[in-house]
Amino acid sequence: MPIQELPATLSRLQLGIEDYAVIGDCRSAALVSRDGSIDWLCWPCFDSPSMFASLVGQENGGSWQICPAAPFTSSRKYVHGTNVLETTFETPTGTVRLTDFMPVAGEEFTSGHLSPQRELIRILEGVTGEVEIDVRFDPRPQYGTKKSDIQDNGKLGLRVDIPGAVIRLQSQMEFRLDTSSTTGTANIQAGDRLSFSLTFATEAPAPLAFPEESLAALTRTIDWWKMWSAKCSYPGEYREAVLRSVLALKMLHFAPSGAFVAAATTSLPEKIGGDKNYDYRYCWLRDASLAVHVLCGTGHELEAEAFVDWMLHATRLTQPKLMVVYDVYGNIVGEEKELPRLSGYRHSAPVKTGNMARSQVQMDLYGEVICASAKLYKGKGKLDRDTAKTIINFAKYVCKHWREPDAGIWEPRGDQVLHTHSLLLCWVALDELVKFVETGTIEVRPIEGFKKTRDEIRTFIETKSWNDGICSYASEPGSEKMDSSLLLMAFHNFHEASSERLQGTYNRVKNELGAGGSLLYRNRPDGRGTSPGEGAFGICGFWAVEHLAMGGGSLKQAEDTFEELLRYANDVGLFAEEIDPKSGAALGNFPQAFTHIGLISAALAIERRRKEDAEIETTTAHQRIEAKR
Repeated sequence: MPIQELPATLSRLQLGIEDYAVIGDCRSAALVSRDGSIDWLCWPCFDSPSMFASLVGQENGGSWQICPAAPFTSSRKYVHGTNVLETTFETPTGTVRLTDFMPVAGEEFTSGHLSPQRELIRILEGVTGEVEIDVRFDPRPQYGTKKSDIQDNGKLGLRVDIPGAVIRLQSQMEFRLDTSSTTGTANIQAGDRLSFSLTFATEAPAPLAFPEESLAALTRTIDWWKMWSAKCSYPGEYREAVLRSVLALKMLHFAPSGAFVAAATTSLPEKIGGDKNYDYRYCWLRDASLAVHVLCGTGHELEAEAFVDWMLHATRLTQPKLMVVYDVYGNIVGEEKELPRLSGYRHSAPVKTGNMARSQVQMDLYGEVICASAKLYKGKGKLDRDTAKTIINFAKYVCKHWREPDAGIWEPRGDQVLHTHSLLLCWVALDELVKFVETGTIEVRPIEGFKKTRDEIRTFIETKSWNDGICSYASEPGSEKMDSSLLLMAFHNFHEASSERLQGTYNRVKNELGAGGSLLYRNRPDGRGTSPGEGAFGICGFWAVEHLAMGGGSLKQAEDTFEELLRYANDVGLFAEEIDPKSGAALGNFPQAFTHIGLISAALAIERRRKEDAEIETTTAHQRIEAKR
């Protein structure tokens, strides 16, 4: 476990994105730094206004830090199989451990107990010696736009009134209130325990949470997460990395609706000092088929089914047209707005809410939605009338609009063009519909029109997107442009990964978009050069692993590439959206569902390849024995 020596007070500018871990309750999430500071928390939902946002606004964002007063070294880990975080601080006089979590529990407990609407618990324990602890509680509600009027309510703890809600902090510690923040100190000896409970309520009466109940909440939370993670059916060599990724994905799951958000944060930059800062606290339909694929592949069908149900319900507002992105309740995301009071991560402004992708056209979404439905429903009997009608209408929309330019998978904010990946997923949409019909899952008469358009799209890709001059498919028909989504052709069964065309495409992607070693850029929007002005894209490297594992290379190539990519995770196994090729530092919003989905999918592909190679080896051995006879 990496250990870093830290001063007692650390500037947010000295922390990298990789220096954070995340805790959550499948409704909201908080980012905790390696020096014990909660620098990001939005309540009551992922996309709600922040309580703490010093991650993207050191001056005005607010934070809540618990750490030793003297210089210390720190190490951290999750309790195995959970999203409960433990940070250990070592000082010259002793060692303390800080446990951070948001309580979760099974229905057998929640149905019979009145619990806070939202709660975050921090438990500080003395391990050895004696350590002086500093606590600084500095909430800045509404993205730092509201002044925190902190009231001392005695035994009821500290109270912070915000528009429409009440925040309470309760602890055995005595606090000192001043005009800017609230502080406290304590000497923690081996065996001592100090608990903090932060709660949020929008309605009265608000249930109180007592610090002395924190240990019981910790036990329930650990048991709940361990029971959930025990369902993970992946048996392979990379189980720890897969399990951590599945846990990260579950933490980004909004349980009340079934949606998955793309990340827990907004406006973490793709380039330090750049302005590609976007709000990812929403649900992209593009994540659909890959998310369902890995959830089903790891034994979490209930979450996959909830996600597809949410997705089909959310899209009813605009069907047959699909929006690119929705909020966790299935509503259309708000327009982009800048938050001028927040200076940005390492002064990489602007900080934004909302997302302009809401108004884009991205034709690949239809393939993603139908593909996700196919992964979940195919072979399970005939679909109900409404679901079948929804899927058929999406397919009809593809037949009508597949030739139209769109923004594509990477969502550039310029002119729309035809994208090979979008064409590929339009083909997938119709191909999966035909398979639905052939298996009796959906009844469509006549089906010939869908087959005809499907074949037309395939011919178009084969003739217009294929470029003989570069021996590769191109990202835009009739061009030489490349992007890493071309690596998904084998995943979507357009060609075998071992085919001559996909071998040429893989080589071209590596040559044009390689960022060093196993890393890949997603594209080069400004033409060839030393760098496209952003980091290597995390999921693209895992797409390459999957291509190799599916027959585009040897099993060893896939394993070596995968293991190299795993080294870019931070010390608790989490990935952001991108990776700085020079330093290995994390870039972009964090933790990123898309990257972790790619990791799981690649690991599943490697495991399938191992089984296939083992079966071939066994068959060959039997044939040799028979030949000798």
